[in-house]
Amino acid sequence: QVQLVESGGGLVQAGGSLRLSCTASVSIFSINAMGWYRQAPGKERELVAAMSNGGSTYYADSVKGRFTISRDNAKNTLYLQMNSLKPEDTAMYYCAASLDSDRVGEFGTWGQGTQVTVSS
Repeated sequence: QVQLVESGGGLVQAGGSLRLSCTASVSIFSINAMGWYRQAPGKERELVAAMSNGGSTYYADSVKGRFTISRDNAKNTLYLQMNSLKPEDTAMYYCAASLDSDRVGEFGTWGQGTQVTVSS
């Protein structure tokens, strides 16, 4: 089994920045794709950004130009750099991974989440 642990959340003023980290218990080479989801109270869970093992990336329209997904394979870590944060970015952010046992585009392994709160 693969375990994911997120960190880096916190309280920040609008316009500020945070960098989220997700460390996997196995080499990222063993993971087909990784992504960041977020969920705010009363709202649906949303895929924010994702990266395939080959380096292809996806961003939700709401975060394009502000968020950047990256990875450090030596540290088994995925990052989400969040700039120009807005109050509507407030949510619990989750790291997720897609393994060979999952269907294409399916993230079957999840971390516990880290809270991001953006004040105005």
